[in-house]
Amino acid sequence: MKITRRDIGIAVVIAALLVGQPAAAGGLFSKLKANLMGSKPPSMGAPAISALSVGEIGEGLKEALRVGTADAVAGLGRFDGFYGDKVVHIPLPQNLRRPGKLLRKIGMGSLARDLEEKLNRAAEVATLRAKAIFWQAIREMTLTDVMGIYNGPPDSATRYFQRKMTPALIAELRPVIETAMGEVGVVRAYDDFAGQYSNIPFMPDLKGDLIAHVLTGTLDGIFYYVAREEAAIRQNPVKRTTDILKRVFGTF
Repeated sequence: MKITRRDIGIAVVIAALLVGQPAAAGGLFSKLKANLMGSKPPSMGAPAISALSVGEIGEGLKEALRVGTADAVAGLGRFDGFYGDKVVHIPLPQNLRRPGKLLRKIGMGSLARDLEEKLNRAAEVATLRAKAIFWQAIREMTLTDVMGIYNGPPDSATRYFQRKMTPALIAELRPVIETAMGEVGVVRAYDDFAGQYSNIPFMPDLKGDLIAHVLTGTLDGIFYYVAREEAAIRQNPVKRTTDILKRVFGTF
């Protein structure tokens, strides 16, 4: 890659910013600083390496984010990715929890469990569609975005994705979730649940937007694990799996 005078000027500015970063910034990002300055930290006991171009530094960070978001989405978009996970498991909507407890008391708890499982299955089916949206957002990152993520808090990439991507994710995933809910049997499970509940005397009608509930739970789960992956990539050399990651961030 040809390094222009403009590249050199930008590199000087970035280097000045990175020099002031504390060592507590951690593993991968402290390596980024060292490589940008043209050598590894003396404590590493490794020989000096040539300085990387600004383009390579930016691509290295983008690749780290591609790896992390792909891992997060793949983990949730499998069978039991949501339903079997105690942290991101999607419960019944608030207005259905009391009816669910009542059905359990009269021996019909399986209806509540079946509906809850179907809601999570719909989230699992829809989640894999999020990968393309994340990668598009990563492609559109500017140098300013990259530096904002580096200089920000440990979850700065996740926050960036939430700000930039939430509207696109809602638009993309809502129809997918609606279709998935039909495919996995949410409507039937809800009808069975509501039908039995309506037989209990003096109980109000059930109302609620199940699609919005599943969509909210899906986004919460995705961003929870994106944040986990971001933290791992910052600290864990095992997560640096591609050539550009090893070149930019080094290996232990």
